[in-house]
Amino acid sequence: MDDSKVENKNQEKLAVEDCTNLNRDDIPNNASESTTMSKRQKKKLLKRQKWIESREERKKREREKQKRRLEAKRAAGELCGNMLRKRLKGATMAGSSCKQRVAVDMSFDDLMMEKHLVQCVKQISRCYGANRRVSDPMQFYVTSFEGKCHDLMARQNGYMNWDVHFKNENYLDVFDKEDIVYLTSESSNTVSSLDNSKVYVIGGLVDHNDHKGLCYKLALEKGISHARLPIDEFIEMKTRKVLSVDQVFKILLGVTQGKNWKDSFLEAIPPRKGAVGKEISDDNFSDADCNISDSNNLQSIPYSDVENGQMNGKTASKEEVKS
Repeated sequence: MDDSKVENKNQEKLAVEDCTNLNRDDIPNNASESTTMSKRQKKKLLKRQKWIESREERKKREREKQKRRLEAKRAAGELCGNMLRKRLKGATMAGSSCKQRVAVDMSFDDLMMEKHLVQCVKQISRCYGANRRVSDPMQFYVTSFEGKCHDLMARQNGYMNWDVHFKNENYLDVFDKEDIVYLTSESSNTVSSLDNSKVYVIGGLVDHNDHKGLCYKLALEKGISHARLPIDEFIEMKTRKVLSVDQVFKILLGVTQGKNWKDSFLEAIPPRKGAVGKEISDDNFSDADCNISDSNNLQSIPYSDVENGQMNGKTASKEEVKS
């Protein structure tokens, strides 16, 4: 590409950037100003003008939508508004009757580019949001919370006040080894119920399968119990059986709140994945399916499977995962 074309491209890019920052007062009022603009600039300017003019209407629609949501909640007998805020303030991990421990292992900083690490930190935020909205939250831990992940989380004002156990130490230094169950899709162990004496560790690694099977490999090397979610037993999906860290957390949370596996999966999995529940009851998922027969002679373990920050089923294609 010659110098003149490069210069024109740069000028066009700068013009578009300038248009995105236009305020209403910046819109040209005479024809002479307008004719000096390129077609792309005019299109951008018109779009911006329409957006400004429709601002009040958008706010009105959003207020009406919020009002309908509140009315629906009140009709269903759900707490909302000030009553909900008061309840949430009183729903803490310390006062919760749920003693199920779940930890996100953030020891994979060096294996993620920054944009993937940002995604992982956002997923932790969603885990916290889901946990604080139930009357009996789980005991939520984030381990190896230092370095890059700590710096990114620090951008969120007030995270230090979250009801989360942030630990700089590795999960092996926080929990007893015999209590740990690392969730990985590669595991042949599947469980049907959660065990309060165990802590379920989710690998905080978003890497689009660049390090496939890493969590399972680490669990074997360290002699840690491992297991997977019973996603194949309860759910059929049109896409890969891959879930993000926060979706796995929500599934676990749903089960601790008394929901069955199928309902917990369907509520946590986004509709775009086309998840459909199988015609099977929890009773059909027997304790015999939970037995572990590996060389470590471990006892039955609760389930699950998050691999590389994403939760998979028994099998997975090499297709890239969208976070």
